[in-house]
Amino acid sequence: MHILVSIPPKHSVAIVVSKLKGKSSYFIRKEFWELIKKKLWGDHFWSPSYCSVTCGGAPLEVIKKYIDDQRKPSSEKGVAQSIRERKVRLRAD
Repeated sequence: MHILVSIPPKHSVAIVVSKLKGKSSYFIRKEFWELIKKKLWGDHFWSPSYCSVTCGGAPLEVIKKYIDDQRKPSSEKGVAQSIRERKVRLRAD
């Protein structure tokens, strides 16, 4: 899941993420328990980890496009290129 949020510097990213995960988990469980109960990690809805990335002065449209592009499956050509690059890196090691 990718989410774009603006957090003022006075707020902790970790606390904001914790609250987003906690509240969303509560509401999703409340509404869709029968659909999700067999798909949980034990009793956990979210993984305990997260990734936070800053975008500096990048225009909002560039960030939105990056997030939208994460939804698209990799092309066969892109997958083949990634495999070739990985093989080259492994040989170099």
